[in-house]
Amino acid sequence: MPAVEFAYPRDELARIAEAALAQARTLGADAAEVSVSEGRGLSVTVRRGALETLEHHHDKGLSVTVYVGQRQGHASSSDLNPEAIERTVAAAVAIARLTAEDDAAGLPEAQRLADPQHLPDLSLFHPWALEAEAAIELARACEAAALAVDARIANSEGATVSTQAHQFVLANSLGFLAGYPTTAHSLSCSVIAQDEAGMERDHWWDWRRDPLDLEPAETIGRSAGRRAIARLGARRLPTGTYPVVFDHTVSGSLLSHFVHAASGGALYRKSSFLLGKLGERIFSPLVTVLEDPFIAKAPGSAPFDDEGVATARRTVVAEGVLQGWFLSTYSGRKLGLPSTGNAGGAHNLFVPPTHESREALLREMGRGLLVTELMGHGVNPVTGDYSRGAAGFWVEGGEIVHPVSEITIAGNLLQMFAAIGGVADDARPCHRYRLGSTLIEAMQVAGD
Repeated sequence: MPAVEFAYPRDELARIAEAALAQARTLGADAAEVSVSEGRGLSVTVRRGALETLEHHHDKGLSVTVYVGQRQGHASSSDLNPEAIERTVAAAVAIARLTAEDDAAGLPEAQRLADPQHLPDLSLFHPWALEAEAAIELARACEAAALAVDARIANSEGATVSTQAHQFVLANSLGFLAGYPTTAHSLSCSVIAQDEAGMERDHWWDWRRDPLDLEPAETIGRSAGRRAIARLGARRLPTGTYPVVFDHTVSGSLLSHFVHAASGGALYRKSSFLLGKLGERIFSPLVTVLEDPFIAKAPGSAPFDDEGVATARRTVVAEGVLQGWFLSTYSGRKLGLPSTGNAGGAHNLFVPPTHESREALLREMGRGLLVTELMGHGVNPVTGDYSRGAAGFWVEGGEIVHPVSEITIAGNLLQMFAAIGGVADDARPCHRYRLGSTLIEAMQVAGD
């Protein structure tokens, strides 16, 4: 795709948003919020050297939320023509008139909104002038590097190159109007290794705002190939209780479960295992969780949330003690608390490491399980009970001995959080939740 050619200048998106707000007022809305966006992208997948998919996309959209008193209505459209905008706003107002009143409904407090004139530059827009043919060759090079790793690489699930650009404007009837463009670029490869004992699959990938920061295609391919070969000869383990290291490729899921339980929606619905835990120690004292929306080029960076509320750096967990929730305006009101600037989710989360590397963490563990893949969704957000399929490697004397598959690991998230015995300094910058390889001192493992 050429270096981003948006169909709509940003001031045109702003004009569309303002027109929608004006119509909402004309139709009797007491307050309104409008988001107008546009996205363009190219995605290419090559398998066994042949082009499998080539996709160009150009999306645009309008989202309108209106308030008639304490009644809320929402409507959206992928058509930005004036007539379609009028119909969308009218539909939102009509819906609002039919809904029940909700004391928590409404726009954010004006003082919590970001200042559109003083937004930080977070370096989120780095367009990639990548034509389709060049993307195809890049994917071929990535896959070829994976296939060349070892003769036992028997097949490929393909290599994919993707480049996406997006811009938006958010406006509301309090006078807030701001927006910015972003980019997202990725490379990935997945291959299958085979020997006399069977087949194993693995992959590798990278994602960046700036294409210059991506790992080289050949590096990604070789990593995918080596990871697949390393899994050959996998065995099951005897059922028992073992220490477990979550590799950095899967450890972020622990933070994801934490964020879900600490989010306003789960809390006000009383469907979270963290209810009543604010101010209590829920993690090991080794764990501090920081939220930083202002990291340049990071996937979770944003100067304001989905409602225009200003984001802020903060400590969510301090030495194991829960310091705060992830709240939107609505969920905050339901809980009697202010928004934390997390409408749309958590921003970049970071856990400072306690160990210099995964190898150091494995040496400390000595004997146990290294998990590199998780399967299934056996997590109960109400109780925190945890049970998922897993694969990885058995460790003896701090060294990897053999691959492991067809096992299940189980525990309870509160107990797992409290049993964290170390975090390695190997978190990848392409993750929104930057948690390095993480040692949990004991989990139930079901195998033979």
